[in-house]
Parts: sequence; C-alpha cells; structure tokens
Amino acid sequence: MQPRQELDSIVVTAEQMANIEERLFAAGMPVAALMEKAALMMSQRIQQLYPLKIASKVGILVGPGHNGGDALVIARELHLQGYEVGLYRPLAKLKELPQKHARYADSLGIPYYDDVESLQNCQLIIDGLFGFGLTRSLSGNLAMEVDRLNEWSTPVVSIDIPSGLHTDTGEVLGTAVQATHSLCLGLWKPAYFQDQALAYMGEAERIDFGIPLREVWSIISQPVPLQLLTETLALEFLPLSRPQVTHKYQQGHLLVICGSRRYAGGTILTALGAQGSGVGMLSVAVPESLKPLLVSKIPDGLIIDCPESEKGAIASLPPLATDFDSYDIIACGPGLTRDGIDVVAKVLKAECPIVLDADALNILAQLGTGKCLRQRQGTTVLTPHLGEFKRLFPDIDNPEKDRIGAAKRAASQSGAIILLKGARTIIANPQGKIWIIPQSTPALARGGSGDVLTGLIGGLLAQNLRIQHPLDAMVATAAWWHAKAGMLAAQERTELGVNAGTLCQYLHLIF
Repeated sequence: MQPRQELDSIVVTAEQMANIEERLFAAGMPVAALMEKAALMMSQRIQQLYPLKIASKVGILVGPGHNGGDALVIARELHLQGYEVGLYRPLAKLKELPQKHARYADSLGIPYYDDVESLQNCQLIIDGLFGFGLTRSLSGNLAMEVDRLNEWSTPVVSIDIPSGLHTDTGEVLGTAVQATHSLCLGLWKPAYFQDQALAYMGEAERIDFGIPLREVWSIISQPVPLQLLTETLALEFLPLSRPQVTHKYQQGHLLVICGSRRYAGGTILTALGAQGSGVGMLSVAVPESLKPLLVSKIPDGLIIDCPESEKGAIASLPPLATDFDSYDIIACGPGLTRDGIDVVAKVLKAECPIVLDADALNILAQLGTGKCLRQRQGTTVLTPHLGEFKRLFPDIDNPEKDRIGAAKRAASQSGAIILLKGARTIIANPQGKIWIIPQSTPALARGGSGDVLTGLIGGLLAQNLRIQHPLDAMVATAAWWHAKAGMLAAQERTELGVNAGTLCQYLHLIF
C-alpha cells in the first residue's frame, strides 16, 4: 500500500484529530494556512459536485468556530466563481479567524441573514455550523432552524461532519443536519461508520489536505487500533493463490454443525458460504433426516448424519463429528434451534477455533457467556446482530448508541473476536483492535444472509492456518467479501432481487 493510501483506512477519534492538528500548528503550520488549504480543496470539490449551471444560488450556514471559517472561505471562492451566495449566521460572535473571513465576505457584498428561511430558495446548502468535537446538544432557535432545513428538499453538503452529530459515537445531539453529501476533512471519524449516524451522512468522501504521515503516526499507535478494511487491505489478506503442490487438507478442513428439520435451509446456506470461501475440505453435521438433502446440494462435502430429537434437531454428535482434532475450524449455530444446548456445550470444549452464530449465540447466552468463554483455550468468534449482542452482553448498556465502543468492550471482557453485524459491521479483538467494514447494502437484510457469512468466515479461517494472518483480520475479510458480493448482486439484480441463495453465486464474481 502506498504511504498516503494508508490514510484511507485510518479512523481517528475527535481527541486524536485535535492532537494531530495541534502538532501541525506546533510545527509551524499557520492555522489560517491550514484553513485556507482545506477550504479551497472543499470548494473545488463542491464545484465539481454542483456546477454553476446546476446550483448557481448557494446558502451557507456559518458557525462560530473554525468550521464556520472553512465555510466562509468556501463562500468567498464560490462568490468569486460567479455563484450567488447568501450566509446564515445564527451566532453573531465568531472566533478571531472566522471573524476576519466574515469581514472580507462582507466587503465582497456577500449578504448574511439571521434566519435560515432566507436561504429557502437556494439550490444548494453548505453546512458549516459545527465540525468534529461537538459534545453539546443543539437547542433553542438553532435546533428549530436545523429542523426547518431538514424539511426542505434542497441538497446539503456538510463540512467535515453534519452539524449536530457526536464525532465518535454518531449520536444525534438534540437534532442534526441531514446531509446529501459529507466531506470528511483529513482523516475518517468514527461517526461515519456508526449505524445511527448513517441517515445524516449522505454520500461521504474524505478530503486529504496533506497531513504529514509522521504527525499521524505520532498520535496513532501501530498497529492502527481503529481501521477500515479497504479493498486494498482485503485483497492482501485473501488466499487468492495456492502452491503448485498441495492437497485438500492443506487448504483447511472446516466442520459445520447446524440445521434442523425446521431450518434445513440454514444448513445449506452455511455450507454454500463455506464452499464459496474455497476451503479445501468441508464436513457438515446435520440431523440424519437432512442428509439426503445435503448430499444433493453439497455433493463435494462430507455429510455427517446425527441422531435427532423428536422435534428434528440434532440430539447428539456422533464420533465423526466429535473428533475435533480432525478439523481446523468449527462453525456452529445456524438453524440449530434452542434444543441444541448439548451440542453447543460440547463445541465449546473444542481446542480449535470456533465460530458461533444464530442459535449457538442464544444458547451461549443461556449458559453464561463469560463463564463459558473463560474456560476456552482456542479462539472464539461470535457473530451477533444487535439483539443477540444484548443477550450475550446484558451489562453493556445501549450498544446501539456506540456500536464501536460496545464491540470493543465485549471483546475485552469475553476474550472473543466479536463481529457485530449492522449496516457497518464492526469486528473487535480482545486486544482492542477494531476493524470496520466501510460499505454494505440493505439488500443483505434478508433471512439467510448471515448463515452464508458464518460459512464464509469458517472457510477463510480454516485456510488461514497456512498463511497465518491475524484471525480478526480474516474475520473482517470475510465480512468485507460478504458485503462486496451483496453490493455486486444488488447492482445487477436490485436490492429487492438479492436473497441468500443468489448471494452465494456472487462470492467469486467480485474478483
């Protein structure tokens, strides 16, 4: 990866970004020069997105701090390029540097208003009220003005982050601007990848205004604690080539334990996801009544028939499925039903890494997450959605308010790798490393897509024994691959036309 390209994957907190900027200023970079540089780059990007012939009349929201200063430089540049610009300044008192830009804007004849209604006829709004680091809620007249703005259909470009969002958690502080486009300055902020903030971000892109790498690394420890899994990184982790001389067991042996008469489809989808990973050998343990179905759907897999209960769930595991030393990885859970408690209890005793999903997670919560995982020697991967997460970790309050922080806490206290599903999937390891999947598609909000992911994770982890990447990186790579396949499928079939079965057909197409 090229040095500056590394910055595409780094996510910084508000405190870290402030510290980086302080180092720039301490090294001699004038605050005014940095503001000018960043704002000029944003002005150019805005003109590309909204040319004069499309949006000649622009309203700009100006806050009291440096975000407002950026907005005023943009106002000046757009005015000089022929745009008709109007300013909304809800707070009369500005910091020193923004005040200078305000005086110059006034000398150019750019009008400013005390109410946002004066900008209603504009074809574009630029939000420069507040940048990163906001912690106080918007209230009073300002909150009402933002709510009024959100009622309009006018496109909005937010500078750095939509005003009203908490930089780290993405929490809406009272109210927040709903942007059409957000221009993130310098380095990505966590709010861009918190599910609760996505409705306010619109299309997001990073504006690289040239922070020296040494200033970044002076604040950010290595390995990077909070990182996006970009395509460049994911392709480095994927086992896309094999030695000329090899055999199936050298490419990983995965045991999948799942399914019941009621949820036969979950078994098939998990196995198909594993197949799509390229794993060398796949064994699938299912209730004995499902074996003919699995043999027809997964002819290259070893199907292990298990004694089943009257309800059609796995009653016990036969010797072939309990010889855990024969397998590199075990994936367990989809379609198992809550009757699989003895099965999950036995899997938890395996010394190899295990992946638990769906019913296995609910059973783990029932058995006691902390108590069970503290007894394990091997790596455990948990893949909950938000509801399952709350059952597994009931002492972590309101995980939806800060999904990144919640996943980090869960990994720390459980010793497991946590994959917290969502519009932006979060992967956390016990040492505090966080991976974020930067893109996904709502097309994956379909029954069975999580089963495919479980198989894909298990298959990649089984193959990783040869290439030896960190397991959390491989879990994140599987999630990236899953999301990428979903986006490609949605592009060709629309979001309504993607189901878990068709998703499996797109796993190899992303390459």
